[in-house]
Amino acid sequence: MLILKPGCECCDRDLPPDSAGARICSFECTFCADCTETRLNGVCPNCGGNLVPRPIRPAGRLAKFPASTERVFKPEGCAA
Repeated sequence: MLILKPGCECCDRDLPPDSAGARICSFECTFCADCTETRLNGVCPNCGGNLVPRPIRPAGRLAKFPASTERVFKPEGCAA
């Protein structure tokens, strides 16, 4: 099951579980669409993998399988 992280690792923008603007890599590093496009060129700064839209967990499943509340913020790896 994916860990739905609550924010962008570059700019710390909130990314709720139903956000269509969340992007992830295969290691579940999480970024907003804006940082992915303008700062990262679609490449994860942590692993070098591609960033793709994060799937949205159905609202009815969030109660049993909640999103993570642990924020990861590493702006030093996201220089433009």
